[in-house]
Amino acid sequence: MVVHARAGALAAAALLLTGLLAGCGGGADGGTDPGSAAPAGSPPAAATGGPGSPRLPASLTAQRPDWKRCGARAGESAPGSEWRCATVRVPLDYAKPDGDTLGIALIRKQATDRDRRLGSMLFNFGGPGGSGVSTLPRAAGSYANLNTRYDLVGFDPRGVAGSEGVRCRTDQEQEADNRNVDMTPDTPAEEAAFMRYGADFGAGCARRSGKVLPYVGTSNAARDMDLVREVLGDRKLTYFGISYGTELGGTYAHLFPAHVGRTVLDAVVDPTADAIGHARNQATGFQRALDNYLKDSGQDPAEGTRRIARLLDRLDRKPLPTGSGRELNQSLAVIGIVTPLYSRSSWPVLTQALDEAEKNGTGDALLRLADSYNGRDARGHYGTQSHAQRAVSCADSKLRPTADEARALLPEFRKLSPAFGPFLAWDTAGWCAKWPVAGEHEHPETSAPGAGPVLVVGNTGDPATPYEGARRMADSLGKGVGVLLTNKGEGHGAYGQNSCVTSAVDAYFLDGKVPEDGRTCS
Repeated sequence: MVVHARAGALAAAALLLTGLLAGCGGGADGGTDPGSAAPAGSPPAAATGGPGSPRLPASLTAQRPDWKRCGARAGESAPGSEWRCATVRVPLDYAKPDGDTLGIALIRKQATDRDRRLGSMLFNFGGPGGSGVSTLPRAAGSYANLNTRYDLVGFDPRGVAGSEGVRCRTDQEQEADNRNVDMTPDTPAEEAAFMRYGADFGAGCARRSGKVLPYVGTSNAARDMDLVREVLGDRKLTYFGISYGTELGGTYAHLFPAHVGRTVLDAVVDPTADAIGHARNQATGFQRALDNYLKDSGQDPAEGTRRIARLLDRLDRKPLPTGSGRELNQSLAVIGIVTPLYSRSSWPVLTQALDEAEKNGTGDALLRLADSYNGRDARGHYGTQSHAQRAVSCADSKLRPTADEARALLPEFRKLSPAFGPFLAWDTAGWCAKWPVAGEHEHPETSAPGAGPVLVVGNTGDPATPYEGARRMADSLGKGVGVLLTNKGEGHGAYGQNSCVTSAVDAYFLDGKVPEDGRTCS
């Protein structure tokens, strides 16, 4: 699985792109309490597991992080000397707060203007399954203005990387899956192999990570954030969520509305959609982005889409060779085409890759793009983000569509996107097939009456989390809570890509100025 309903590996990458676009609409500002650093004599709000949950023991709430110089992770360089890392213990099961615990990995860069420090700002860059400990140091340059008055804090959510990371497959098994499993099966034998792959993936997670697997859902990650908030000494949570991080932020606001400080959600997941709805949204969003790419490159969108669909059909029958000896099959080609649609700046890369496949008959460029999305390095080692992504998603969602149900979606999904629709329709069945853990809900609850303003940023051309999701998130948070800021632009996420959006977000975080609901940037 690659193009999941909650955008994955490329979510953070899109945020690391630089270059600002000018121009924005107007709007009136209002003030809001910073709600972060606790004033002298005003201790942080006590962390709990949320409504109806037992109170957490002092052994957890009285923790103080032991910040130490960060070491290098496998395959990564150690972050610079200004970064410090720590681990905070949280309950494995919030219903049993005195029971087993697991460690949540944190990373921090302190505010540069200590005299004017407002508190900590917690980040989640997406996934689910993305490592904040790895991503934040690479992304921090985009948040230098915010870093003047906030400590920037990243974390690995439970089940991710340094926080009891879920592992489900070996590198060899993942390579074989990518090579042999047809993600758009056309025959009974291919369907059986596709469904067996999903079941085997879940069984592998249970064998290797069975202790944490039932507890890695988004609600528990939100509870972890509230404990981290208290341990950091903040009266309210200041939070920046991107992509899946918006679902996590919305869930936090629902569980802990009184603890919501200045919060921004960018590239917003539709909180009203179930697993099939997310796939439908992504079919719409990626096709919209593909149409915009084709228009930008002087092509007719309908004809360009048909050309790409024909290429994918050929690859389903006969993969293309590459210089590495590996082949580019249809499933990997879909991933390779989707990857550069996350950012307009990557559109020329897509043109080069398609030209190579169609004119040269080789798939090297598309395979490199697919490998980057799949977290595969040049030595054939795969990261585990996709493992955690699936574990979190299937812990969240009750839906377990069958092969028959996925097949019935094909006509609708092909109409939504001739290029990506079949892949996404089948994915609804394969993603959580025979998953060993029951899901929590059909879609998350994000209503947050009584919470402070939550700034919701939607890009009209966002491929992975279509703009409509931002409107629905703002509505779901509730009147007086959700504040919608629209950006008329392309790509997954708007902060750092558009000067109007960036200025509005910075003014909210730094000065408490809430944009007028419905403001538009372009």
